[in-house]
Amino acid sequence: MKTYLTLVLVAIGLSGCFGEQNGDLKDWMREQESGLRGKVEPLPEVKPYQPFTYDAFSLPDPFRPSKMEVARKSSNSGLAPNTNRPKELLENYDLEKLRMVGTLQQAKVMQALIRAPDGNLYRVKLGSYMGQNFGMVTEITETEVKLKEIVEDSGGDWVERPTSLTMEEAEQKK
Repeated sequence: MKTYLTLVLVAIGLSGCFGEQNGDLKDWMREQESGLRGKVEPLPEVKPYQPFTYDAFSLPDPFRPSKMEVARKSSNSGLAPNTNRPKELLENYDLEKLRMVGTLQQAKVMQALIRAPDGNLYRVKLGSYMGQNFGMVTEITETEVKLKEIVEDSGGDWVERPTSLTMEEAEQKK
């Protein structure tokens, strides 16, 4: 019964769209149609696919620094740390963690007292090594220990770098 009623209502609704009552609507639609000229632009021309052969075997490998190796071999400065000597205790610590706390002089030989991060005091003299960059003590004064470190630069060459370890003001006043 519901289906029959629904069909009747739809038929009545659609009948209102036909006939002479909607003549103004039909006239307006004809008017709008007359100005339209449908034109679709043609699709762009498709170029034929041309395959590309990638020949990477003739190109240098970007992950192998062959130019750097050639430069290293050609520039040999002769400066390198002595790795055959036994390491001293203070070479186990970074130079920034070592503190100069005083000096001693015995038989005209000046020695510096260095406090390591482990809390122990160590004596150093000229020629002693300290720090992790092969730092050799070159001069000891009342307030400073001067070192010459040997470090590797970005090109792979060994260069000397002067540095120093100074006594802190609090230690000087004691």
